[in-house]
Amino acid sequence: MKDTYSVRELQRATAAAVRAAESGALVTITRHERPVVHVISAERLGGMIETMELLADPKFMAALKKEKAGKGRYYPLSSIED
Repeated sequence: MKDTYSVRELQRATAAAVRAAESGALVTITRHERPVVHVISAERLGGMIETMELLADPKFMAALKKEKAGKGRYYPLSSIED
């Protein structure tokens, strides 16, 4: 599936570019052979936003650092209240 379109190509193949983005591809739109726009699916954008929010959370980053150092704590699922 194609993932790069010139602005002129995009005018003729918008549906194909949208399908490519929906399937998870990063679609690049070029003008004079230089990238000017990227198109991604709503699902992929949502994942990126969620990741950025987690990375901005100091508590999450501290827990991630502990986990990477092998000092993470785990609890049995049965310890979670309904």
